[in-house]
Amino acid sequence: MTAQPASWIVLAHLLRPQGRKGELLAELFTDFPDRFREHKQVSLAPSGFDGLEEQARSAEVVSFWLPVGKNQGRIVLQFAGVDSITQAEGLAGLDVLVRGEDRMPLDEDAVYTSELIGCTVYDSTVAIGVIVDVQFPTTADGSRRLEEAAPLLEVTSGDGEDILIPFAKAFLIRVDTKAKRVEMTLPKGLVDVNRTPGATGDEDAPEEPTR
Repeated sequence: MTAQPASWIVLAHLLRPQGRKGELLAELFTDFPDRFREHKQVSLAPSGFDGLEEQARSAEVVSFWLPVGKNQGRIVLQFAGVDSITQAEGLAGLDVLVRGEDRMPLDEDAVYTSELIGCTVYDSTVAIGVIVDVQFPTTADGSRRLEEAAPLLEVTSGDGEDILIPFAKAFLIRVDTKAKRVEMTLPKGLVDVNRTPGATGDEDAPEEPTR
């Protein structure tokens, strides 16, 4: 029987060495950083990896900490057998992954970011488009995530336009990840204000003549 690719969850993205003993600074994509304390086994692979578990690099987290200052909101990870800057540089750019079945359980009203991708957003009964990405607002220099700001759903409409929609509880009615459906009630005009023309938009339309 042919092995099937695993369903992967991205916990972090390794950025660069942090310190002299092989530690790495990483973007953090989980709300459960303490999972590294008890669940130390992870996999490392390039971004977008969707292959078999044995095709990824197995790694063990031996220590971690959450930095403050300009790197607040990120995480520093130390892996077993990685003891130098040179070794850490060899891991920079990889994602830290776990299998879907190994992810932490959520509260009843919470949802994983990865489960939102591919869902269709509805404003009441009107389909707005399909979620292609979830963005997390950061400070102006991009160094720190704004924890109090609502994530932004990047939605592509049927005519190819990109729309940013705040994933705010005040707008949310229901999320059904099995049906790939996110139901919201959006403020009037929000979709038009946050709409950017895509490749099939009106960029090539003839301009109105100057009067």
